[in-house]
Amino acid sequence: MRLSRSLAPVTVALALVLSLPYDALPHARVSDGKPPAPSRFGASCRTAVQGSHVEAYCHNPYVDTDRVRLHIECDRWWDIDTDSAPVDVEPALTVRLTGRCWKEVRSVWISHQKAR
Repeated sequence: MRLSRSLAPVTVALALVLSLPYDALPHARVSDGKPPAPSRFGASCRTAVQGSHVEAYCHNPYVDTDRVRLHIECDRWWDIDTDSAPVDVEPALTVRLTGRCWKEVRSVWISHQKAR
């Protein structure tokens, strides 16, 4: 008699688990057919030109490190255009890039590269 009383809770629990509806059981994840969202990347940069001096601030709000470079094209034909050394912008950080021409600045831009 004791054996049947100790088996009773186990039997009831097993019966409850086996009687669960099919929707209550865990399923393997199935894709919805949409391609995965592209990962966000790239620091946002602000540039300022004052005379022949250029200053840029780049802030990276994303999780991937962004390698940025400042490129300066000078207006005079004899003035040397410059490219800064690459600088890694870690997540949630801001970096400052500077450069200059001898005379006027024609254009300024920032290039981005995903750091490995």
